[in-house]
Amino acid sequence: MEARIDYYANPVAAKFAKQINAAGRALSGVSLPEGIPNLVLIRASQINGCGVCLDMHTKDAAHEGETPVRLAMVAAWREATVFTEAEKAALALTEAGTRLADGEGVRDDIWDDARKHFDDDQLVALVSTIALINAYNRMNAITRTPAGSYEPGQWG
Repeated sequence: MEARIDYYANPVAAKFAKQINAAGRALSGVSLPEGIPNLVLIRASQINGCGVCLDMHTKDAAHEGETPVRLAMVAAWREATVFTEAEKAALALTEAGTRLADGEGVRDDIWDDARKHFDDDQLVALVSTIALINAYNRMNAITRTPAGSYEPGQWG
């Protein structure tokens, strides 16, 4: 597959990427339970069909110690016994926030379940992470950026 445009070599895109990356760094001081950010990034990327982000976030998660079984089970997290209730709440929020166009939006029961596991700062971090990964997914999917060559830590 060849990219429609080299998005990351374009000066306008570079300017935009600098700002969107800064938005991601703004979340660095918020402590989410270990592993949850990677699960969120992976699940949204699966839903959106973003190979670049799946390549990056599955490799980063494995590099950080995530197990192959848990990585393989992210797409079927509801039936999986390998995730905590907090992780499942984060994954449910991720799916609802990623699939807004499906018509249900984020139902109250999904929000209430997330609320049981995360404080206000953590909820803001989750919502922001979901929004951010959806933006990255769309940039890569729209331009058909090829995936597969990412090395853990490559982008910082």
